[in-house]
Amino acid sequence: MKKWILAAVAVLALLFAWVAAGPYMTIRAIQHAAVANDAGELAEQVDFPALRASLKAQLVDAMVRQAGPDVQSNAFGAIALTMATGVVNGFVDGMINPGGLSAMMQGRRLWKNSQESFERPPLDAQGEPLPQAREKAPLEDAKMRYESASRFTATIHDDHGQPIVFVLKRSGIRWRLADIRLPLGNEAPPATQ
Repeated sequence: MKKWILAAVAVLALLFAWVAAGPYMTIRAIQHAAVANDAGELAEQVDFPALRASLKAQLVDAMVRQAGPDVQSNAFGAIALTMATGVVNGFVDGMINPGGLSAMMQGRRLWKNSQESFERPPLDAQGEPLPQAREKAPLEDAKMRYESASRFTATIHDDHGQPIVFVLKRSGIRWRLADIRLPLGNEAPPATQ
């Protein structure tokens, strides 16, 4: 009888250890899939429908807040916000792919003004381009922690020092990336720029 109890305790301990290590293993798998641009492996680790819905809601909310009550109450403003919501939806659908996720995990802002992408690189005193900073690995130096038994976060900082929080959620014993909290603050979402 004692052997069965010990075996059951050992199985429960192993199961607990597996679940506790799950988010770390998921993050490692996401990092490898993002670097390798492996869409199939990334799809195993990311809940794309939940992630897209969350990002769309965040960007639309930021856009509506920035527009203000005057635009929202105006009939033409409401039509413009509806059209801009479609642009945001298309932007998010295009951004959530292995390349886009890898860029976000490196702290690069994909939702910033696209004009910044076309500016000339900074030059030194002789007029030569300054060397570019080393590109970070996805989720490099992330601060990781459990928020609850079924919620785990990895936080990095973007190129402006603002936090980007990657949220993993547990379903059974499996962990998947289901949300990314963007540092939108007072910034304009892409549809209004």
